[in-house]
Amino acid sequence: MLNLNVEKMGGVAVLHCEGRIVRSDAAFRLRDAVIQQRRASVLLLDLSGVKALEGVGLGMLLFLQMWTRAHGIQFKVFDPPAAVRQSLERVSSAAAVEIAGMGEVLSLLGWGPEELWQSAGRAA
Repeated sequence: MLNLNVEKMGGVAVLHCEGRIVRSDAAFRLRDAVIQQRRASVLLLDLSGVKALEGVGLGMLLFLQMWTRAHGIQFKVFDPPAAVRQSLERVSSAAAVEIAGMGEVLSLLGWGPEELWQSAGRAA
């Protein structure tokens, strides 16, 4: 099962994924969630909660990369667990799926040092 949660911050949509993307129903749910973000300028796909990513899911990520590019949306994957990262790296065309580092994600969200300090202060 795949759980999806969308968080919008200005023109950035962050799609948090939790579960497995190994069957077509999960892949199609992911596709539908991404396509609903047509107005976003950046779509960040948070894979930190994904436990498995296999054939159908990999294919869908490649499709979503092409779809977002065709619609003028930046598409970045971030924080994949080691097993998911390995799945992405095994696919020869995985270069089409960009894995963003934390610094790039923070920059896309418009967070600089000041926002990080403020966020850390609220958490304390």
